[in-house]
Amino acid sequence: MTDQLTRSQQQQTQPDLPAVGARAHGALLAARDHLLSLQHTDGWWKGELATNVTMDVEDLLMRQFLGIRTPEETAQAARWIRSQQREDGTWANFHGGPGDLSTTVEAYVALKLAGDDVEAPHMTLARAWILAHGGLESTRVFTRIWLALFGEWSWDELPAMPPEVVLLPKWAPLNLANWGCWARQTVVPLTIVCTLAPRRELGVSVRELRSGRTPQRSSDPWDRAFRALDAVLHRYQRYPLKTVRRHAMRLAAEWIIARQEADGSWGGIQPPWVYSLLALHLLDYPLEHPVLREGLAGLEGFLIRERTPQGTSRRMEACQSPVWDTVLTVQALHDAGLPADHPSLRCATDYLLREEIRVPGDWAVRRPGLAPSGWAFEFDNDGYPDIDDTAEAVLALNRVEHGRPQEVHAAIERGLAWMRGMQSRDGGWAAFDADNTSRLATRLPFCDFGEVIDPPSADVTAHVVEAMSLLADREDPAVRAGVRWLLANQERGGSWFGRWGANHVYGTGAVVPALVAAGVPANHPALRRAADWLEEHQNADGGWGEDMRSYTDARWIGVGTSTASQTGWALMALLALGRHASEAVRNGVEYLATSQRADGTWDEPQFTGTGFPGDFFINYHLYRLIFPLTALGRYEQAVNR
Repeated sequence: MTDQLTRSQQQQTQPDLPAVGARAHGALLAARDHLLSLQHTDGWWKGELATNVTMDVEDLLMRQFLGIRTPEETAQAARWIRSQQREDGTWANFHGGPGDLSTTVEAYVALKLAGDDVEAPHMTLARAWILAHGGLESTRVFTRIWLALFGEWSWDELPAMPPEVVLLPKWAPLNLANWGCWARQTVVPLTIVCTLAPRRELGVSVRELRSGRTPQRSSDPWDRAFRALDAVLHRYQRYPLKTVRRHAMRLAAEWIIARQEADGSWGGIQPPWVYSLLALHLLDYPLEHPVLREGLAGLEGFLIRERTPQGTSRRMEACQSPVWDTVLTVQALHDAGLPADHPSLRCATDYLLREEIRVPGDWAVRRPGLAPSGWAFEFDNDGYPDIDDTAEAVLALNRVEHGRPQEVHAAIERGLAWMRGMQSRDGGWAAFDADNTSRLATRLPFCDFGEVIDPPSADVTAHVVEAMSLLADREDPAVRAGVRWLLANQERGGSWFGRWGANHVYGTGAVVPALVAAGVPANHPALRRAADWLEEHQNADGGWGEDMRSYTDARWIGVGTSTASQTGWALMALLALGRHASEAVRNGVEYLATSQRADGTWDEPQFTGTGFPGDFFINYHLYRLIFPLTALGRYEQAVNR
């Protein structure tokens, strides 16, 4: 773990203010120019969204199951998978993280499918580690579902999830509205797959990965109760009510087809996309059917191919983030002094106006009378606008002087009204739904793959509070309720938990500026504790970093190698409190100025974005540029005031 910088050390290493300002200005200009050069002609920005090799493995296994896997695709994906193996033989879920059993098993399966010799050193090392850590028996449910598809695991030994779940009314426990949007889109097709329990040929076997151990079962009363429920569901799977089952399967297929996006995806994310294709194929939809044809064709847009000394490698993005990257970039460029009527900002505004979603989605189940609006994260995801993107979108639109001001203003007002209507009863905001807080789904044996519900979070709530405070009325009862939620959810140490970014640095970096925008004074005890927490967790090099292990191990909270994006978040919070002359801020700015690359960006192999806390992590390639630029711009504004 990284040593922290004490206040006495900060005073000893305090750089000269004018020199810091000059270096910061040079770094700002270089970062701003680099970011401007990345804009697409259609107005958007999009950096790669990197995850782990399970995306590539499961793409190959899907193609094997459908009978469309090619030697070229396999060789290219295998090169990428091999390149990500670590010295101990494992594959991790984030840069520098520990080996992950399920990810390592899936990678081993893919490389064996690609023809790698099981006695080759890299395979021998991986196999030994897998067996030492519990083997196939200890992998997650999703991994064992993939194994069952090819006869390498028994369907009877997997949790049951019947398709009749689609028939449950919205007042019933475990109905689809009680799942997070990403979970419901994944669960519905999986109910079809697991009910039909198919088996296709893999061409190889991985039985050598069985350890022979029986994983220990939890003694928690809730877990025992849900295991009993699972036993009942298994019996029902064998002897279902045939008429009800046929009706449920038909409705599930219709539910899936109705949610396919214009680019062929489901929700713009890999898991429901892959499982929806499998489910419809198993229901005898031919590969030539428009739904499957467009779904398979759309995957091509999520593939990244690169030339390497070993040949072309191929990797898959789990998702793409053009709207999110664009709204954050517009604000960063504005903070960095780009004129509000700059052509790049106007072009970005044109794109954002086109991306507003004016049709209802699944969120309307809980908010049926709310007029639709909002922005999604991806190119095509009209069914699931998200509150976080919407908050940042209206802030971005408000910073541009556009040729159609009335159109821009109307979009902002619709976005604000939609966000207000999506507030949960407790005063907070979640990412996609309102009041999605029932924890029953999280207890199902089926759900060991990460978050399956979407409760309010500090970072999303903060972004909405900030947007509504700056663009509407900070005395609005919805804003005051949001402020109360944020103050009530501060961690004991003074930070806030980061749901969608790593982790307490991200949460604190979002909440502090929001509370200041909402009128909470900088000397408020909560804000003083937050500032103290940030200063106490500054690294000796002047930056901030927090390892993804902080989600599961409290020793890592606020601790990790310094990164440009996390340093930007910390500085944004301290600058909002007026601490631009403090040692912590000057050292943080100095870190950004001196660690910048010659091309204006920063190196950041670390993952600082979060999909599922503790399970699935993201490296947004533009975070390393957007957030340092935002912080440098705000620093320069503060010192020049």
